[in-house]
Amino acid sequence: MSAPPPVLDASALLAFLQGEEGADTVEHALEAGAVCGAANWSEVAQKVGRRGDWPTARALLQSYDLAVEPVAEADAERAAERRAAAPSVSLADCLCLCLALADRLGAVALTSDSDWAHHASVELIG
Repeated sequence: MSAPPPVLDASALLAFLQGEEGADTVEHALEAGAVCGAANWSEVAQKVGRRGDWPTARALLQSYDLAVEPVAEADAERAAERRAAAPSVSLADCLCLCLALADRLGAVALTSDSDWAHHASVELIG
């Protein structure tokens, strides 16, 4: 049985799009058929669109076999549990939802957010 595809949070996708540290790790994940939650996709669209060309970035990301998963009820509840355990983390940044999606899929979440490095399901990209 093969491992589930990695789950990418917004910081990982932004690192890839901006050529930052860890971009190569994210590209390998994209080539392997990574997953991104819809909330994280929205965050990337908002941040790129504010200062760049979202249609071009969108086309680049979609040129890979990247699946965008909807937020499931179980993900929302798991994210709320994670948020309660780490109240300094904003739920709006969607990382809790990314981790909940990774939990649901039994996958690893790739992020540049070192605050989450202690979680077993998290791999830092940089």
